[in-house]
Amino acid sequence: MDNITALGGDVYEIDTRMAGYSGITAGYLILGDRPCLVETGTSTSAPVVRDALTSLGVGAGDLATVVVTHIHLDHAGGVGDIAGFYPEAEIVVHEKGARHLADPSRLMSSARMVWGDKLDTLFGELSPTEPSRIRALGDTGVVDLGNGRMLSSHYSPGHAKHHVGLIDSGTGDLYVGDAAGVYLPQTGDLRPATPPPDFDLQTALDSIALFEALGPQRLLFSHYGPVTDVEETLGRSAEELRIWVDLTRQAHSQGMDLDHAVAMVRERTQERYAALKADEATAERFELLSGAPSNVAGILHWLDRVQP
Repeated sequence: MDNITALGGDVYEIDTRMAGYSGITAGYLILGDRPCLVETGTSTSAPVVRDALTSLGVGAGDLATVVVTHIHLDHAGGVGDIAGFYPEAEIVVHEKGARHLADPSRLMSSARMVWGDKLDTLFGELSPTEPSRIRALGDTGVVDLGNGRMLSSHYSPGHAKHHVGLIDSGTGDLYVGDAAGVYLPQTGDLRPATPPPDFDLQTALDSIALFEALGPQRLLFSHYGPVTDVEETLGRSAEELRIWVDLTRQAHSQGMDLDHAVAMVRERTQERYAALKADEATAERFELLSGAPSNVAGILHWLDRVQP
């Protein structure tokens, strides 16, 4: 299948084809004694992910674990569907997100307020998962991949209070979710992901510092793909956060509303990103991955808390 890329170490990147786009959201299959899927993508992507797993030889009774870095719908919207396809799989999530997978009604209501009619096209509906199948992680935790190989979970809020990073003892791969921002492999651009309501600058920077301390060999971005230049990339992640916060803080101090703040930040950052100077499709993909309105809104929400 053309949406599967072998990354070595029995790790396979799966393009979930979110909303029909390529190169926006990745799931990852760790294919060992106890196959593990990291990130499901959206509900509408679940059949795409199932077909990819089938082509890699993972049948309905074979998948041992599904782990999500956090419960935002582009990462975990397909959990209920995937749980239905793979009845033996344990569903692993941070304890602050577990109840929303069991009862998604509040999460879906909030998402609909943000996305409106776009919700159905972009994400679909998160189906509930039987609570007995959900394992809630604390600040650290371990997923058994078989043969002594483990996926270790590390609490990394800042982007979201239910976010974890996951490091593979076999490969040194670190699944960064959205805590290191979003990466566009076609252009090498990196941009922060700072949506409301949970963004907090110091917590986000601490999460990046934690990732550095874990000493990963490679970063696997949910958006999108593998990056081997770990130290430089995590340094850029922190730098991007500071730039977006500094600019949004200027807008905040001038009393700008959201629309004017977004316009200012967008204007002052556009030269940083080759994607925005590329073709229209690439620019659209980048904006969908990490939209300026969402990023600025999250930073403004945080600023209103810390310096009203």
